[in-house]
Amino acid sequence: MTVAGMMKQFQVVGRHTATDDHPNPEAYRMIIFAPNAVIAKSKFWYYMHQFRKMKKATGEILDCVELVEKDSRTVKNYGIWLRYDSRSGTHNMYREFRDVKLVGAVSQLYDEMAGRHRARPRSIRIIRTAVVANEDLKRNNPMQFVGDEVKFPLPHRVTSGKRGQKALSSRTYTKNRPTTFFG
Repeated sequence: MTVAGMMKQFQVVGRHTATDDHPNPEAYRMIIFAPNAVIAKSKFWYYMHQFRKMKKATGEILDCVELVEKDSRTVKNYGIWLRYDSRSGTHNMYREFRDVKLVGAVSQLYDEMAGRHRARPRSIRIIRTAVVANEDLKRNNPMQFVGDEVKFPLPHRVTSGKRGQKALSSRTYTKNRPTTFFG
């Protein structure tokens, strides 16, 4: 599995194929993060083969729907429990991220695991996700952005030379250097 851009969150529902002995088999539902629906279905069968005696040849997928988060205007803290395979063994881990959507936090997770631990996307398995309150944060990186006194100053701004001019202006280049300090 390759991760190009943002991950998506899918709900995949599947079950054993109905037979005469079992006309209504038990259905299983999983929330899976994947770039597209095809990979989400493939990961569903990967996990079902591990957890239950079921594979794609003996089962069927009833539904595969992309889940979209409703409140994506406020920044939230997300805690993600995961397991990944490294060169030396299998490790459990807990990470915290700040984002407006859960899929954004999961995309940050895949990027950070690739950078810090050289973990490939196929070796990362997300166990659980949760929204974490500001006072329950454990990691230092998201803690530094929590609080009312946090400010993000913009000390060096450049005013655009094209702003306020016509499209075919002759003043594309100027002889003066831009002033970037407005303090």
